[in-house]
Amino acid sequence: MSYRIRKTFEKKEKKLVTFTTGGDPDLDTSLKILNTIMNNGIDIIEIGMPFSDPMADGPTIQESSVRSIASGTKINDILEIVNKVRKINNEIPIILMGYYNSIFNMGVKSFASKCADAGVDGLIIVDLQPEEDSELYKEAKEKNIDLIRLITPTTDEERLKTILHNASGFLYYVTVTGITGQNSANVEHLKKSIMTIRSSTELPIVAGFGIKNRRDVEQISIFADGVVVGSSIVNIIKNNLNNKNKMITEIDKFTKDLKKGVKE
Repeated sequence: MSYRIRKTFEKKEKKLVTFTTGGDPDLDTSLKILNTIMNNGIDIIEIGMPFSDPMADGPTIQESSVRSIASGTKINDILEIVNKVRKINNEIPIILMGYYNSIFNMGVKSFASKCADAGVDGLIIVDLQPEEDSELYKEAKEKNIDLIRLITPTTDEERLKTILHNASGFLYYVTVTGITGQNSANVEHLKKSIMTIRSSTELPIVAGFGIKNRRDVEQISIFADGVVVGSSIVNIIKNNLNNKNKMITEIDKFTKDLKKGVKE
């Protein structure tokens, strides 16, 4: 487990993870958004690497990728955002979420090296299966970067064993069957699934997809080690593209409220 992620989960309280797409709606505003989020005590920030065909994402996050790409954002720009965040806050874990095509295009070794130089702590690569991730896993491990695994409601016992092999950092439990931002998590089903997974691993389990507001955070953080909120924040960006000051104010208010949910 990377140093910052390990240190974060050593603290007993539950963790709030926020997702935004890097470069949405532009690089300067994206950095301001991340700074606002960090000022509100969020525990881990997840930054999306924009991609033209984000198959795991619903319309909200797909559109954020489109906006970011339209503004000219490249993978190196995302790494520069990480670099700038590190100058503001050297303690918060930073996770990059994205798709393997972008990494392959840059070159796996080069990507891992640049991530380490920028201060990335973990990677969530949605379309990279455990059977095919050996090259990225090797390079990430050498750089002390966690390759964070996804578990879904359809993951059976045998598949879970495969996923847990070489897993590090934390496990990301996808609470719904489908894409981001569309359905809400079924709390009772989620609780049972997470308790089952706990019998097979000591890694922290963080729940994401379908967690939209403070009420969801309050309910799910009771039994998960952390929760991820993404589409709701990206919606605030989308709804305030013509008023960036209001955008930042609304994100500030919303993330403060989310943080109160995990504290309670």
